[in-house]
Amino acid sequence: MPYTVTPTALAEVLILEPKVFGDARGFFFESFNQRDFAQATGLDVQFVQDNHSRSVKGVLRGLHYQIQHPQGKLVRVTQGEVFDVVVDLRRSSPNFGKWDGVLLSADNKRQLWVPPGFAHGFVVTSDTAEFLYKTTDYWYPEFERSLQWNDPAVGVQWPLQTAPQLAAKDAAAATLAQAEVF
Repeated sequence: MPYTVTPTALAEVLILEPKVFGDARGFFFESFNQRDFAQATGLDVQFVQDNHSRSVKGVLRGLHYQIQHPQGKLVRVTQGEVFDVVVDLRRSSPNFGKWDGVLLSADNKRQLWVPPGFAHGFVVTSDTAEFLYKTTDYWYPEFERSLQWNDPAVGVQWPLQTAPQLAAKDAAAATLAQAEVF
């Protein structure tokens, strides 16, 4: 099996660790294979868009979601390190409003499956980080929403020594009590 799959505290959110082949020349791994992904996770999803961002230390992106056309995301880091966070926004879920966080890095080569219905974000913990993600639906800016990164009702424990750098939309994000949810 090319992936080891581990559920997080939020069972639908999965950590995928690829089988890496390495020697003195470097390494090789398949970062995505549709058939193997489906077999390893039991998920039959189709990815329609790939995104790539680069950020500096202390940048916090998120917590983002689309209220219509919700996206599943398969995320990974190709350079640097981030603390990646998901929040369950499905009102019918026993985990509604709960979060989990995972360290993703170029070194550990972990990937994270973020299902539709979850807010997602990350903070860069290295000097810089490049972040790639595949999505199951297209980006619709009119349906994009942001959940407040520091809402005490959610209580994410971000590994921050100083205030993060935020986009204006993230600085103005809704609390869980105010947010449109699923």
